[in-house]
Amino acid sequence: MGVRATSAGTPRVLNLNTLVRIERGRTASGPGASRPLAVPEGMQAPLGCDAVAMPARLGPLLMPRLPRVGCVYADSTHWWWLVPSDSDVALEWPSPAHYATGALVPASPTFPGLIHTPDGTLPYTPPIPLYLALCRVTGTPPAWSRPISA
Repeated sequence: MGVRATSAGTPRVLNLNTLVRIERGRTASGPGASRPLAVPEGMQAPLGCDAVAMPARLGPLLMPRLPRVGCVYADSTHWWWLVPSDSDVALEWPSPAHYATGALVPASPTFPGLIHTPDGTLPYTPPIPLYLALCRVTGTPPAWSRPISA
């Protein structure tokens, strides 16, 4: 763990989670940087936002498989699902999904538009049901059910 002084001069311990967030933020900026998906007005994201992108052809297959669907954005090639920050911890999202820390969408001529807004004030799709539905649609066994190799 690292130590960093606070504004009061007392040391503050940086844990691994904090260090990972700092590194993610450092690598997500720069020239031609991606843009974040915006949380719709009137909604709150108390857990922060990341996004899971998948090819547009899979989006319609996933919607009916989920017990609750949060904010979903789409462009001609991908659908983007808002999930709480750090929903990639201990999950290997199956290919062809792409996990986007900070809900950052790569720079492109067209920006995804909001196609689904949930009832309520939280923008999230629960990550575990999304992960399991995506595994099912892609024919990928969940990471925890695969044999362990020595």
